[in-house]
Amino acid sequence: MSRDARWQALLELLVEQGRLDVDEAASALGVSAATIRRDFDQLAEQQMLVRTRGGALVHGVSYELPLRYKTARQASEKQRIAKAVADLVAPGEAVGLTGGTTTTEVARALAVRPELAHGSPALTIVTNALNIANELAVRPQFKIVVTGGVARPQSYELTGPLAGGVLNQITMDVAVLGVGAFDVTHGASAHDEDEAGINRLLCERAERVVVAADSTKLGRRTFARICATAQVGTLVTDTAVSEETVAAFTEAGVTVVAV
Repeated sequence: MSRDARWQALLELLVEQGRLDVDEAASALGVSAATIRRDFDQLAEQQMLVRTRGGALVHGVSYELPLRYKTARQASEKQRIAKAVADLVAPGEAVGLTGGTTTTEVARALAVRPELAHGSPALTIVTNALNIANELAVRPQFKIVVTGGVARPQSYELTGPLAGGVLNQITMDVAVLGVGAFDVTHGASAHDEDEAGINRLLCERAERVVVAADSTKLGRRTFARICATAQVGTLVTDTAVSEETVAAFTEAGVTVVAV
């Protein structure tokens, strides 16, 4: 196991459990206790966790894994969700994409749709996510609009007044939201209030809103609200979603696509 893969596994375990002991982590990952101690020390230096005697604690109350450590979580589900979202987009449309691992997969799914390979342009992509803009900029069939703003290292998203200034001047056919959580009562939410603010504006500037979220994010809420459930037209999720959750969103007027 590479160091990056080991660090990702450690952080995911830490998020799930709240705290980890060195011996417990070493057993779970099949490495030595000395290796785990070094990992904990190095991750603590990056403020990714809080080092304790014999272990580690999550860093902060509302913990958010940086994007580079989330790529493997629910990977197959996110790829299926992404393809289904991409299929909802018509050639020639203007599409807003927030940051996140699921929306990054949506960008990749759009890039390989054969009917979007031609046109002038086939799609206009509006995004505040640096990694998405970087991946799609080499695709000549896409017109890429980047919002500007201040970059968040956790998500590679641009936030702040500069990002809002661009979004206030444009309109989009569809906004695709990657969210921290989505709940019928509390709506869509993110971990960071600045990120939520830009995502909210993206929704307001779009004719329709699609939430792309795996089932682990449903029925939950995080710190900062993005939008009310009534503003969302479609939820694309995976087949692990419960019948009760589907029924609740459907009753609220959201079309649920489970793939």
